[in-house]
Amino acid sequence: MEITLAQYLIVCPLVFLSGLVDSMAGGGGLISLPAYLIAGLPTHYAMATNKLSSSMGTTLATVQYARKGYIPWKPAVCCVVCAFVGSSIGARLALMVEDRYFKMLMLVILPLTALYVSRSRSLIREREEYPLGKTIFIAMAVALPIGMYDGFYGPGTGTFLILLLTGAAHMKITQANGVAKAINLTTNITTVSVYLMSGKTVITLGLVSGAFAILGNYLGCSLFIKGGARNVKPVMVAVLAVFFVKVLWELMA
Repeated sequence: MEITLAQYLIVCPLVFLSGLVDSMAGGGGLISLPAYLIAGLPTHYAMATNKLSSSMGTTLATVQYARKGYIPWKPAVCCVVCAFVGSSIGARLALMVEDRYFKMLMLVILPLTALYVSRSRSLIREREEYPLGKTIFIAMAVALPIGMYDGFYGPGTGTFLILLLTGAAHMKITQANGVAKAINLTTNITTVSVYLMSGKTVITLGLVSGAFAILGNYLGCSLFIKGGARNVKPVMVAVLAVFFVKVLWELMA
């Protein structure tokens, strides 16, 4: 595809913002994918190019969190495996079930989730940690259904992972974010490989916008490392609000 300067000017700032949001609280795809669509890319080209740029940003965030010791590798590896299994199941379900019913359910889930985030203290005041075996078991039990969700529908996967890993598995917010990034990175790399072979990826636009995604993720990681949950909570509520509007718009369209 021939890409114009105007398309770069639309996509790159929004992908930067997406990377900033995603590195802190997940849900960056709610910003980046519409950016490519607004710029006029056909849906499959937008999805493929978005995966290339977002995977570049997620790689930076994962490396940053790994260097800080935020990724507990035993739970992370187990969660990655479960998420892969779940996503494959979810992808099959997506072929059999109309997603309209799922979106209607999300209209109930999203406001309740936003209320939980705004009032919950578990993101700021860390709970007593479980023994490692129990943490891994609960984290795997979280990763499987969220992986199914990711395969079936997808938006906000990182946000839901962070919330459930802190709330159910009693992980620290830093560890939950690190595990979520490890899962996102592995699934992104797999998807990018498929899209590259399909020939739907606009390589030049993906690489340039990917550089902006890296910058956004770098800034977001820095804000997260400095402020932790204090910076995450308002961003997470904003992500859930955007997600709610997106689902409502799709149902009304």
